[in-house]
Amino acid sequence: MLDAFPPVVLALTCAFLFALGGQVQSIGLQTMDARTGTMVSIAANAAFYWMLAPWLLNVDYFFTTAVLLFAMIGLIRPAISANLAVAALRHIGPTLTTTLSSTSPLFAAAIGVLLLDEMLTWQIIIGTIGIIMAIVSLSLKDKAAPTTFPLWALALPIGAAFIRSVGHGITKIGMVEVPDPYFAAMIGASVSFVITFTLWAAKGERKPINFSGAGPYLFMSAGCIYGIALICLNTALLYGEMITVVPIVASAPIFSMLMSIIVFRRERVTVRIFIAVGIVMTSVVLISLGH
Repeated sequence: MLDAFPPVVLALTCAFLFALGGQVQSIGLQTMDARTGTMVSIAANAAFYWMLAPWLLNVDYFFTTAVLLFAMIGLIRPAISANLAVAALRHIGPTLTTTLSSTSPLFAAAIGVLLLDEMLTWQIIIGTIGIIMAIVSLSLKDKAAPTTFPLWALALPIGAAFIRSVGHGITKIGMVEVPDPYFAAMIGASVSFVITFTLWAAKGERKPINFSGAGPYLFMSAGCIYGIALICLNTALLYGEMITVVPIVASAPIFSMLMSIIVFRRERVTVRIFIAVGIVMTSVVLISLGH
């Protein structure tokens, strides 16, 4: 059903849903700790896919080599990428973390060109740079980053961005054999849940979940939102190219900022925000024309 939509539309939908899920989790953090909330979110994400299994699951795909690739994605994302991002926040602060994490489209372009024989055009190059610049300009408003930090810590957010891009590339390669966005997402989410739950349940990590508050339900809602987002993302990767899909998905912080202004009333409109939104919109159009 989603294949009726152009990859650009699916990528924009994915970016919006990622931003929405982040906002929901942010509210959930007011009554729940981050580690437990993440586990609940990933559990809900995996449960969401398995509830769809009676209608969408093709059991024959379990006997393909692609299932190993999809499982590999679950091992590195978000298990490794999320931990790198959290470590980056701790060592270098949110400003540099957000800025350096926006390099994900550059890695995606390199993987797309070198491994998937995708072709860069000047529109895609300019559009990708535009989205990265818009994200960087928004992150500069945060002055909380420490002034001194170990040089090696700069590799943490860049590593997280690289892992996310590698995950996209592996997904696209696996879907050559198994062209099923749902199956790819389900396997990755299931493996991620096993890893995350194991870490959460380990000694010194586990905290009781209080279901009398709104926190668990907000994180479960976010997990379902991310479930839809990943199916949109995988469908876009199946029918589109990494060099066009990933830069658009990377615009999620713009949607998050707009939600903070319009829906949650946490931000106010500034000239920088207005310019950033204009740059992203123009960049998406350029990337679409380049494709």
